[in-house]
Amino acid sequence: MIVKMNRNATPQTGQAVLNLLKSTTFQIKESYGKETIFGVVNGQIDRIKILLQEYLEQVEIHELTSSYKYTSREFHPSDTLVKVDDVVIGGNDFITMAGPCSIESLDQIMECARIAKAGGAKILRGGAFKPRTSPYAFQGLGEEGLKYMRQASDAYGLKMITEVMDEANLELVCHYTDIIQIGARNMQNFRLLEAIGKTQKPVALKRGISGTIDEWLHAAEYIASQGNLNIIFVERGIRTYETATRNTLDLSAVPIIQKLSHFPIIVDPSHGVGVWEYIPPMAVASVATGASGMIVEIHPTPEQAWSDGPQSLKEDTYLKMMRQVDVMVEAMQKIREIE
Repeated sequence: MIVKMNRNATPQTGQAVLNLLKSTTFQIKESYGKETIFGVVNGQIDRIKILLQEYLEQVEIHELTSSYKYTSREFHPSDTLVKVDDVVIGGNDFITMAGPCSIESLDQIMECARIAKAGGAKILRGGAFKPRTSPYAFQGLGEEGLKYMRQASDAYGLKMITEVMDEANLELVCHYTDIIQIGARNMQNFRLLEAIGKTQKPVALKRGISGTIDEWLHAAEYIASQGNLNIIFVERGIRTYETATRNTLDLSAVPIIQKLSHFPIIVDPSHGVGVWEYIPPMAVASVATGASGMIVEIHPTPEQAWSDGPQSLKEDTYLKMMRQVDVMVEAMQKIREIE
């Protein structure tokens, strides 16, 4: 349930209510924005009313209707901003994350960082641990790749996002990265999600290959329930019967997630379609849906990439796409002004 302070309640009253709630055995979560809301896990409404009887005229007590509590917009009506130093995801800016599928060498990731920066990206993406369909495919450079990526990110003033595969490597990945990425295959790896929830590190949660939006929201709840409210949803396409593209990019997920949850959502057009020439129009469309950003794959020489070459953008294609994205960002700002 939630306990919402009325607008006329003073900060002192809010603190008094919070202190009373914390005196119980219930788990309490605080949400501050346009409204002050306290989430009470497994709370009993009659007991809460008795506890707060002195302040009932200054609070509203509601049962949450959704089974995902902290992820729900009921719990936090205002948009959550995920901050990585001066980079804000979920605010007014459209944030781009760009880089290769996998880190191949220091020279390669340095070149990718240069290209990403030139296009206006704020965050460098890249995989050091690569989950592959075939056990014989390239599996990543591991910690060596993390070191290369950190070096490249710092050299070009970029933040860093990379995937963690399991709990065993979570501490190692956290040491190097600014944002943890949860890949599609791990969307419902609940023990890993809970472990990440204890880190307080910003986390980008990709939608599962065949994951429903409801399952995706509940996956985020595993992270949020452990105290980490720095979650970014990533729509990366789902598996359907269509074979013309790698996956089917579900752009309708953007407004749906924005209605149901307060966490920001970005789009991954690279995995969404899997064909480089379709990525630019899908990137522009991502802006039009109201997404808070995107994550795309780039490579100096895609035809020589060790993984995901067919969906990696060359420098000229990437730079042209980013100019198109900037035009759409400006157009969307004007549309918001009309509203």
